[in-house]
Amino acid sequence: MNNTAITLFGISFIFIMTVMGAAFVYAFKSKMPDRLESALFGFASGIMTAASVWSLLLPALSQAEIIWKNIAFLPVALGFLFGGILIALFSVCKKGRMNRAKKLFLSVTLHNIPEGLAVGFAFGAARTVGTSAAYLSALGLAVGVGVQNFPEGAAVSLPMQTVTKNRNKAFLYGVFSATVEPIFAVLGYFFIAHLQVLQPWLLAFSAGAMIFVVAEELLPETKDRGFGAWGVMIGFTLMMILDVALAK
Repeated sequence: MNNTAITLFGISFIFIMTVMGAAFVYAFKSKMPDRLESALFGFASGIMTAASVWSLLLPALSQAEIIWKNIAFLPVALGFLFGGILIALFSVCKKGRMNRAKKLFLSVTLHNIPEGLAVGFAFGAARTVGTSAAYLSALGLAVGVGVQNFPEGAAVSLPMQTVTKNRNKAFLYGVFSATVEPIFAVLGYFFIAHLQVLQPWLLAFSAGAMIFVVAEELLPETKDRGFGAWGVMIGFTLMMILDVALAK
């Protein structure tokens, strides 16, 4: 496989894995029991919370330290708050509470933007270096992001099925939330030198949007708090393991 094929495969893989995760909604042929529904809302909340910490906030802090030094927390904190403010403003602009499905879709879509950029940056750097080892390293990042995207795709489509009462629509929400990843991966690939400075802000911004949706929309929907809490624990643990293990 040549370097161009490796790049195309890596960028495509992150999208395909999200779509596969979103397709998990078809595993349920009837209305879910309240306990299972609560567990899945909790599971989605746990995944999104862990992804916000390990995939977004911690990398944002690491990258911000390069430019901002001892006040690296400042762009991360501001970006995080702006992410929550954006979701809240959408509610106001919609003259009331924004549709829960649209909030979830928006927050996960925002989260996929910096992930796509990160993959694009990796392949853009590999193009500059020009070695097979550099391309394989970038491919490793893409595979790691893609594996993480599988439960994230499910975390979008499963709650969406409950909200929209339509599996096909829930699946499409999951697919559309993933389309920004290859788009921004291509942008990152060609404009790595110009976009990289924005990465800490985008990462923190996406984390803020996700946490706001978790706190305002997902957790309040858990009708059975016990099953919802265990869903959070399992989702958080799974995503934490994926993030930490695949970062090695």
